[in-house]
Amino acid sequence: MAVSSEHTVLQFAAPSGVAESAAAVLSARVHPLVIFNICDCFVRRPDQAERVIGTLLGSVLPDGTVDIRNSYAVPHNESTEQVALDIDYHHNMLASHLKVNPKEVIVGWYSTGVGVTGGSALIHDFYSREVPNPIHLTVDTGFSNGEGTIKAYVSVNLSLGDQQLAAQFQEIPLDLRMVEAERVGFDLLKNTAVDKLPSDLEGMELTMERLIALINDVYKYVDNVVEGRTSADNKIGRCIADAVASLPKFPPQAFDKLVNDSLQDQLLLLYLSSITRTQLSLAEKLNTAAQLL
Repeated sequence: MAVSSEHTVLQFAAPSGVAESAAAVLSARVHPLVIFNICDCFVRRPDQAERVIGTLLGSVLPDGTVDIRNSYAVPHNESTEQVALDIDYHHNMLASHLKVNPKEVIVGWYSTGVGVTGGSALIHDFYSREVPNPIHLTVDTGFSNGEGTIKAYVSVNLSLGDQQLAAQFQEIPLDLRMVEAERVGFDLLKNTAVDKLPSDLEGMELTMERLIALINDVYKYVDNVVEGRTSADNKIGRCIADAVASLPKFPPQAFDKLVNDSLQDQLLLLYLSSITRTQLSLAEKLNTAAQLL
């Protein structure tokens, strides 16, 4: 499918206050798997392609939040005047995904790059016919600001009478949902250069450093509230109380033993994996030598 248009594209930042439009109150949350898929598609893109686009899958929660859980790339060609999408490929991929997880539906589309362009309005118009009020997710794989910036938009048509003047892309709040293990990988992905992947011990050390920093922040907040320097917040107090109540009541000796046992298990796994790699390497060399003889 090829489409072309002369409509203007307007891009607005996220509102700082409460907006009156329905687009301003919409929010989205994205899972790390989607970001990893987008980056992988960008790395594997054709040489002549400047960016990649694709379909976002997920669901709309009862509170109106769009939960983005999966994605797939859609082949396309674009120029300054028109955009061509492989619609058959898009529908075939959608049918395959629905067979695996019928609860995931189209919630929008993504593109790599900074912000929106004239071609973005054309592609968004196609997805508007696939699903009402789709989300447009942008991932800055060029690290323009020193890191991979991720933003989400919705589009509203600006018209004068029956004539459409422009497509207004309104930035909406975006929440990146991840567990601690996913956050370690995402932090590495945001860096422009990585010397090496951290080992299990290094990853544990970084996690403990972040935990200690959070504990210090909580300690300072509680101390400021007790001393009267900061007004008390009941919500924060309940969260702190729940966190303290969730801690297991271990004596210090039992806790130290638990940590040391876990550390020994990890070291044993590293040792066994190293032995396995060595045996596989020797077996491969012996097999190669046997074939030469």
